[in-house]
Amino acid sequence: MEETSREAVATAVQRVAGMLQRSDQLDKVEQYRRREARKKASVEARLKAAIQSQLDGVRTGLTQLHTALLDVKDIQSSLANVSKDWRQSINTIENLKDVKDAVVQHSQLAAAVENLKNIFSVPEIVVETQQLTEQGELLQAHRKLMELECSRDDLMYEQYRMDSKNTSDMNLIFIYFEDVQRLSDELAKQLWMVLQRSMVTVRRDPTMLVSVVRIIEREEKLDRRMVDRKKQTGFIPPGRPKHWKDKMFQVLEGTVSTRIEGTQAVTREADKMWLVRLLEITRKYVLDDLIVVKNLMVQCFPPHYNTFNRFFSLYHNAVSTRVKELALEDLEANEIVSLLTWVLNTYKSVEMMGHPDLCSEFDINQLEPLLPQEVVDDLLSKYVKTFTSNITGWLRKALETDKKDWLKETEPEADQDGFYQTTLPAIVFQMFEQNLQVAAQIDGDFKEQVLKLCLKQMNSFLMRYREEVVAYKEEHLRDRQLPQCYIQYMIAIVNNCQTFKESINSLKRKYSQSVDPFDSDAAIERTLGEVVKEGCQFLLDEVFLDLESHLNELLTRKWLAGSHAVDTICVTVEDYFNDFNKVKKPFNQDMTNEALRRVVVEYLKAVMQKRITFKNADERKEGAERMIKEAEQFKFLFKKLAAGEDTDRLCGSITAIAEVFKLTDPTLLFLEVTTLVSKYPDIREDHIQALLAVRGDASREMRQMIIGTLSENKVSYSGTTQPIFKDITVPTITTTMTSMTSMATAKLLK
Repeated sequence: MEETSREAVATAVQRVAGMLQRSDQLDKVEQYRRREARKKASVEARLKAAIQSQLDGVRTGLTQLHTALLDVKDIQSSLANVSKDWRQSINTIENLKDVKDAVVQHSQLAAAVENLKNIFSVPEIVVETQQLTEQGELLQAHRKLMELECSRDDLMYEQYRMDSKNTSDMNLIFIYFEDVQRLSDELAKQLWMVLQRSMVTVRRDPTMLVSVVRIIEREEKLDRRMVDRKKQTGFIPPGRPKHWKDKMFQVLEGTVSTRIEGTQAVTREADKMWLVRLLEITRKYVLDDLIVVKNLMVQCFPPHYNTFNRFFSLYHNAVSTRVKELALEDLEANEIVSLLTWVLNTYKSVEMMGHPDLCSEFDINQLEPLLPQEVVDDLLSKYVKTFTSNITGWLRKALETDKKDWLKETEPEADQDGFYQTTLPAIVFQMFEQNLQVAAQIDGDFKEQVLKLCLKQMNSFLMRYREEVVAYKEEHLRDRQLPQCYIQYMIAIVNNCQTFKESINSLKRKYSQSVDPFDSDAAIERTLGEVVKEGCQFLLDEVFLDLESHLNELLTRKWLAGSHAVDTICVTVEDYFNDFNKVKKPFNQDMTNEALRRVVVEYLKAVMQKRITFKNADERKEGAERMIKEAEQFKFLFKKLAAGEDTDRLCGSITAIAEVFKLTDPTLLFLEVTTLVSKYPDIREDHIQALLAVRGDASREMRQMIIGTLSENKVSYSGTTQPIFKDITVPTITTTMTSMTSMATAKLLK
């Protein structure tokens, strides 16, 4: 206590010291004193109120405890009185046992008297119930049946209560009422027959279906009542519970399954379109039946049956079972497509389960897939395998048919622009188009997969196409008179490559959403390019085979004497290119440029082969002028044929060499050769030596000087223009001797 007082004093001192820190605060001492007095009075008032409240609570608690004590004493006294009365009534209860037995016996006798009328009328009611059942009066028949069952069950229950172990009396009652179970079974058969024809019944006589549902509902109530009584007494009548409601749903499920399974009217042997017909019939049956369920049958069942959703699920499960069975059959490729298209697209579309009359009642997105994904994948894999085999066979057959056309004596067809073509691209891409259309019906990803497969097969096909084109050319070279339309069909082959390319791009635009290139794109592009290049090469080879003898006359004594070889060459080339106008651009342009290049190269080869050596200035002048004239002929011809910008440069190489020959002052020869080399930097030293040799007046020292000086000031070839002299070889002495020997041998053999 003293310590508390000291702490209070110390706190007060500290508080006063805090308030009186400045001299001007002394004037407010009286004000501080009054404020602290008010605070003290307020605290004391709150403290008194709290203490008073606690005292009132304690007083109330003591009063309640006193009252509870008095109540406990009263209860104790009452329990003592009850115990005393109970001990006194034990003997009285034992004396009333006889009365209890009498009451039970009276109850049994009363029940027996009540049932006597029904017991004696059992045979009559059985006959009447049988007749009502046969007449289709199901509600009345069921009412009679319930009377019979009630009489039997009451008697058996009373017997069970009297002596549950007396089975002989129980059997006696059961035998007497044995027709009741038979009647129940017959009535059940009638109910199941009505339910099996429920789709027809609900249209013709919906009251019959309502009667069946009412009977089943009654039996369900009786089942529940008997089960509850069994829990209390241990007794349940024979045949209970009947579970007719469960049986009803089993019958409906079987009816739906039979309905779906019975849609197959034909087999594959009788009709190739059997599966399409089967799926269409199934679609129609399911849609019609569910609309009937929604509009009519729902009204015949209690709302808690959730009738529409139940039937929706029954039909879904039945269809799922059926398509699983179909998926296990050995389906052909077109049948796999028909099945998957129907399962993945048609089934949930507005034509079937997504029909506007149905989707308002059921969310089709809640349906499980008709086929598991692994089954779908297996079918797709099987289709791809079959499709790959089929497309390979189709392409092979199409190519064989096209090869037969190559041997025809009539020209190939021309398109609207007049370019030769065969039917091969149209046939091939019609096959691809049909299969891609089918794949698109199944799934977008599968469509992409089939497109990739088509392109892969296309690449393999083009490789075989190239091989057959080469074989076609080789067979023609054995006898150039056959086939008669070799040129025209080779042109068509070249044009087909352009059609192939355009068709491939069209397929990719139409059936692919991907912007990335396909794996086979580069290979297809390369193979098509090779076929085009080789086809154009074969056509030009045909030209130069006819020109071979005339090309061999160039830069010979016969040529110098006035040969018409170049005139013949120009006429022949122009004649061939009249046919080559049937080649599509840009192939026609490329062929013209290549023909020009080959003509010029062959002309330059004639120079480099040193077939002639000019003897004097007059021959050099005559030969040079002839070369210039013939260069102009080539330039005129190929510009007429619309050759490229390189025409002047190529033909100019002949003119440039002619200028070397035409030069009369040998001292200026170095300058002329230098000009030639500057224009055509791919020309080699052996070419210069050959030119000087043909000129015939260049001494050995001059040739060495020219070659040496050119070697020191060699112009590097930039490669910006196509080389002319690069592939022209200058024959050596050994090569010349070998060539002469071969020619002599050929003449002897002839």
